[in-house]
Amino acid sequence: MPRAVREQQMLDAAVRVFGQRGYMAASMDEIAELAGVSKPLVYLYLNSKDDLFTACIRREARALTEAVRAGVLPGLAPDGQLWSGLRAFFTHTARNPDAWRVLHLHARTHGERFAVEVAAMRAEIVAFVTQLIAAAARDAHRDPHLPAGEVAGLAEALVGAAESLADWAGATDGVTAKQAAATLMNFAWAGLGDLMTGRPWSPPEEPEPGPGEAAPVAQAAPIQTG
Repeated sequence: MPRAVREQQMLDAAVRVFGQRGYMAASMDEIAELAGVSKPLVYLYLNSKDDLFTACIRREARALTEAVRAGVLPGLAPDGQLWSGLRAFFTHTARNPDAWRVLHLHARTHGERFAVEVAAMRAEIVAFVTQLIAAAARDAHRDPHLPAGEVAGLAEALVGAAESLADWAGATDGVTAKQAAATLMNFAWAGLGDLMTGRPWSPPEEPEPGPGEAAPVAQAAPIQTG
């Protein structure tokens, strides 16, 4: 069997074991047995448990980012682009639950070396979503109306919500990728749509505290007693 094919079999087995057991509880013996190879061969190909885990993170991070990018269909309206990207994200995480647990749960909690790999993947996805939101704003206003910092914040919020929703969907029976994507679209698009048409939500006006004064604190309504 070619080395590249054998190595992918080892990574398949490792993702499954790491995803289900976590980094600390996963054993090289179990990974080798699941891959149908000897443990020395795993070490020969991938050097150490740390290197094997890193290789899993990199492969699955690349697969997720490629799935999201490929899912966004060019030429669609802004809401269609966001919908297709979210649908691709939730479809990938639903089809690869062990890989998602490796990326979103285990890699973040077992040392900076692994967390840095996941942070790089997340930054790439946030940058891509930022581009989508900025492009949608330009289409809506015919010019880049939204400040760059606000666009970046919206992208961070949207990606964070998608990550949390993917965890919830994976732990909730009967929730499909399409339903998860629709839930986030219903939550996010109404607000984004208003922003892109120049109708942002504004907080209520409050008096500014003077020098040395504390900000006003809302008082609780008194409890009515019979």
